[in-house]
Parts: sequence; structure tokens; C-alpha cells
Amino acid sequence: MSDSGTASQGPHGNEIGGDARLYGPTVQAREVHGGIHLHPAPVVPVRPAPPRQLLPVPAHFTNRESDLAALNDLRSTGMPLIVVSGPAGIGKTTLVSKWLRSLSAEFPDGQLYADLRGHSAGEPVRPAEILAQFLRALGAGPTPTDPAELASLWRSLTADRRIAIMLDNSFTAAQVRPLLFGGPGSLVVVTSRRRLTGLRMQGAGFHQLDALGPAAGVELLTRGIGRDRVAVELSSVHRLVALCGGLPLAVCLASARLATRPRQSVGALADALARNAGGDRLAALEVEGETSVRKALDASYAVLSSGAARLYRTLGLLPVRTFDVMIAAASCGESLDWAERRLDELVEANLVEDVGPESCRFHDLLRIHAYDRAMEGDTSAAREEALRRFCDWCLFTATAAQERLTPVQFTLPRIYVHRPDLPLPFADGVAALHWLDSRRTQLLDAVRFAASSGWYDTSWMLVDALWPLFLRLRHYAEWIEAHRIGLEAARQAGNREAERQMLNSGAIGLGAAGQTEEATAWYRRSLQAAREAGDLRDEGQALLGLGACRREAGQPEDAVTYLNRAISVWEGCDYPRGAALARTTLGEIALATGAPDVAVDCFSRAHAALVAVNDPHDAARALVFLGRAGVLAGEYAEGMARMNEALAVFTGSGASFWQARTLEMLSESAAEHGDGTVAEDFLARALALFEITSPADARRLGEGGRSGQGDRAAGCRLGPGV
Repeated sequence: MSDSGTASQGPHGNEIGGDARLYGPTVQAREVHGGIHLHPAPVVPVRPAPPRQLLPVPAHFTNRESDLAALNDLRSTGMPLIVVSGPAGIGKTTLVSKWLRSLSAEFPDGQLYADLRGHSAGEPVRPAEILAQFLRALGAGPTPTDPAELASLWRSLTADRRIAIMLDNSFTAAQVRPLLFGGPGSLVVVTSRRRLTGLRMQGAGFHQLDALGPAAGVELLTRGIGRDRVAVELSSVHRLVALCGGLPLAVCLASARLATRPRQSVGALADALARNAGGDRLAALEVEGETSVRKALDASYAVLSSGAARLYRTLGLLPVRTFDVMIAAASCGESLDWAERRLDELVEANLVEDVGPESCRFHDLLRIHAYDRAMEGDTSAAREEALRRFCDWCLFTATAAQERLTPVQFTLPRIYVHRPDLPLPFADGVAALHWLDSRRTQLLDAVRFAASSGWYDTSWMLVDALWPLFLRLRHYAEWIEAHRIGLEAARQAGNREAERQMLNSGAIGLGAAGQTEEATAWYRRSLQAAREAGDLRDEGQALLGLGACRREAGQPEDAVTYLNRAISVWEGCDYPRGAALARTTLGEIALATGAPDVAVDCFSRAHAALVAVNDPHDAARALVFLGRAGVLAGEYAEGMARMNEALAVFTGSGASFWQARTLEMLSESAAEHGDGTVAEDFLARALALFEITSPADARRLGEGGRSGQGDRAAGCRLGPGV
């Protein structure tokens, strides 16, 4: 230190005592007497990075300055809700995406996007699904299943945030109202083919999007085919633009067709469109425009290669909103290289939208057109084969992920009509879990579609394959919905083993979501079915579940009775893993009732047995509880070491919930030992993780609570014949 008290230079020229943000805590003094105590700043949970979900703006966006100005005028009045309406294909989504992207600085807490599917085939999306999607994007993790709780959590989480939301393709005002919020400076922009005047009650402002003017239409076409070609046939260009009715979608498709046929004259295409429109010059745009766009789509489809046309038809059949190269290849029974080249052709022809890394989608009308083309051009056998291939690919890949993530868990045999011959999109367990989570919506769409098509075995097997996704990441609403479908599918298939599997796995999800009564009912049905089948191991599983439910209901004595019966059944049929899982739950009850010595014995026996059967996840669960019990029994150092060892296992496997639970127990132990600084650090880390995985636990910790309990659901599914 310098005698003058100013910062001195270090060996590399940096100032000692300079910026503490770069070099950590520093001490600067003339003379020092006594000890120096450094107190690091407490760790504060950091919100996840603000979501930026807006769709990319196509390069062909042009000449909407007056519309952008109108939206700015509405915004300048403090309007928190704006509805942009207009006919299909008029460019509503592109306009709003462009505008909101220009305002990103005004919304530091994020910009959210949802497609409400108001004009898609099937039912519009439910507001509860969108709320759950938004809450996860904001870091809320697994969400409540009750719509009222969802709405309450949504209002709470957005109360102090500046967020913009784009609700695309809305059908009614009622679909929008539950998604509104009142954050400071918040903004919700809705697009719809309808005017949604009912939203005036919520103080909405309205902007009707009209067709492109002739000059803008010509400019848009010019960007697709080049100025030289336009200059040669300027009069035909104006006629073609007029025939497209100022619809950006139709102009883009016409330009794409001309771009792929450099020798075709603009006049020839204009003549073709005029003939197909029956001389009405696309007057059908006045009633949503679907008829006129179909003519343009037919012309664009006609110039596709046979492979791209086949892929176009196949993708139109699939029950998913987005797709990638893997889905394209699997559904057509072709290689990844084949699918990538054909998908690129569809994107280039503006028949498919590229909406993000490895993700494409159809515009609503394009999807309808592709579906109609498949219904007209393919046999029923060909259509069924494509859909079967898609479902089998979902099942095959999800099962491979399951095998990497929970190899010790029982899996019933899989049946494929068209077993895929494609490389897996992941190489290890961490990547497999990410794949399951990122494809969650598509996989659940496949579950629903297989069940509705009468492919019951495929449906319940796919639900079974999603077990590690539900176990590790705890998407409770999807967990429960999938198992309701899977249970009915197993019944329809007449597979009693699968029915018990669905009952057990689904009951764990119900219990984890706090729906203890229904979970108990499912376990009782499973117990009866297991006894009728003479399946002792399944009987033990049901007894274990009933014990966990009694514990959650505040009846520890009844819980112990069920758990001891489970241990007796499993030891009688030589199944040590099941007995170990039951002893883990017994140990948790002993911890909660103030008997740490009993808990230590339960956890020690459980941990040894789970290590012996190579079940690292459940062994780590037993180990963290063993460490906590050891601390309470007076063995602080050894107990903390065991909990840190378990934490390393959960961190490596991506089990975020159990990382948080372990950190919470470490915090409790450190606080009891008088080490407040360490306790606060552990607590802050636990809170940050709970905000992602379990909002209820995050709220509990934020209010100063401690669990004193284990997880509601042990996550210990066994299944028949293990």
C-alpha cells in the first residue's frame, strides 16, 4: 500500500485498491492494527435472462411506415392493449413483430410471444396453456394446474415488470382477457382476423391493417425477382400485383414462383392467376382471402420438385405446430440429408417459415393448403404411414432418452410399426433431458394424436417414455394430462401391466402437484389391480405411494404402516431397490418427527442398497437426507460433507429441484451451527433454483419458511416385473 493512501500500481500496471468489481474485496489503509475481517457480499438470486420470443422479421418487409406510425401514436397515449386486425395473409404478424422489436429497450424484462391458433384447424389454444408457457419463460418453472392459481401467479410475477406481449392469431376477446396483466408500462398487442371490439371494455386501441398499395406491392415483387425483370414487364407487374389484391403473402408466393422460373414471363403468371380466380381478381379476399391465396399456393406448389412436394404434403398432415429436419426425415422415411434439402426448398419458396434455430412452421393458410394437397394427392395408406412414422420417431427417440436418464427404472417393451433408422439427436443424459424438454410440446401432441387415432399402444408407451422429463423437470400440468391420456389408452389397448404403470406414474405426478386425494385414489386402484394380477412388486409400489400420500396428508402413523407393508412385500419377493426407496421415505418421516437417530439408520440402509443396484439419483437422495440426519444427530462436518457429495451428483445430472432441496438443507444446517454467512449463501442459491423448478417452494423460502419435509413425490416409479 502507498503511504499517501492512494491506489498503488500492481506488477501488471493495474491499480491495487481499484475496481472491486474486477478484483474482489480490497483493503486500503495507511496503518493496520489488529485483524482484518472480509465479508463478501451476499449472493442475491438473479432472475433468468429476459425472454425475447418475438418472431424474426422477414427480409421482404416493406412500406408499412404509415401503419408503424399509427401504432406509435396509439402507444404514445399510454394504451396498454392494442388490437391489430385484418384479413388472412395481410401481414399482421410481420408488422407487429417489426414494431415491437423496435421498442425492445422499453421492455427490459422481456418480450413474450404466443400463437393462440384462433384460425387453425382444431380448437383454439386455452388461455391456461399460454399462461403456463409465459410463466416458464419468466423463470417460474413448473406451474399450477388450477386456472385460478395460474392467473394469480401470473399477476404476481408480472406486477413489477415491464413486458411486451404479442398474442398472435386470436379468435375472440374472451381468449385474450385472461392473459392481460398490469405491470408498469406494460403492453399487449393482439393480432386477429376479427376486429375483437369486445376488448374495448379493457381499454384497447384498434388498428385495422389494409392491403399494400400498388407501389408497395411492386416494391415487394421487385425484391423477389429483381429490378431488371420488373422494368421489362412493368405493366404485367402492376397487373400481377393487382391480382394479388395487395396481400403480401400472395405477392411473396408469386415472386417465389417467378424466381424459380427465370424464363417464365410475369404476364403468363398474371394470366394464370386471372383464369384461376374466375375473373374476380381475388375478390374472395373480402371473406378472409383463403380462396384467392389457394390459387397462388397451387401455382407455387406446382413448381416444387417431387420430393419437396411430398414433404410439403406430409408436413401438412402432422399434428404439430413446428417441425425440424429430424421430424421431416422421420415422417417421410428418408435420410436427414434428403429432408434438409427438401425443407430448404420449401423455405426458399416461402411455403414454410423459418422461425428459429432448427425450427420451422407453416402459416395457417399454408398448413391448410398442404393438408388439402395431401388429402387430394396421397392415398389413405400413404397418409397413415407418414403419421405412423412420425409417432414412431417420437416414441423411439424419447425411449432412447429415457434409457440414458433412468436406466435402472423399469420399461415395458416397445412396439414400432416403422422403427426409425436415424441418428439420435443427443449423446448423453444432459443433452437427452434438454431434447425432451425442448420438444415437449411436439411429444405431447404425438401422445394426443396417437390416442385419437386409435393407436393406443403408441400413446401410452410414449407417455411412459416421458417419465424422466416429468421426474427431473416437474412440468406438473403436462405430467398429469399425459397420464390421463396414457391411462385411458392402456385400458383401450387391454394392457393391464401398462394400466398399472400409468396409474403409478400418474399418481406420483398428482401427489407432487399437491392433488393428494386424487393421487390416493389412483394408488388404491393400482393396489387392487396389482393384487388381482398377483404382482407383488407392483403391490409394493402402490403401498409406497399410499404411504407418501398419508405422510403428505399429515398422518405419519398411517404412512409408516403403509411403508412397512411395502418393505415387507418387497423383501418377500427379493426386490432390494423398492425396500430402499420405502426406507428413504421412512427416514424423512423420522426427520420430521424429531428422531434423527432412527432417520440415520433408515437412510444408511437405503443408501447402501441403492448404490448396490446402481441407482445414482435415488442413492443421492438418500445420501443428502443421511447428511442432514447426521447434522441433527451431532455429526456436523460429516453430515455437511455427505450433503455436498449429493449436491455434486444432482448438479451433474441436471436435477435442478434436488439441487435446490440439498442447498436448502445445507443452509438449515449451517444456520443451526452458527455460520450465518454460509447459510445465507446456500439459501440464496436454493431460492434461485426453486424459482425455476418450484415456485411454491420459492415463495415459501422468500417468506422465511423452511420445508422440514422431503419432496411430495419421491419420484420412485418401479413398474410391473422389475
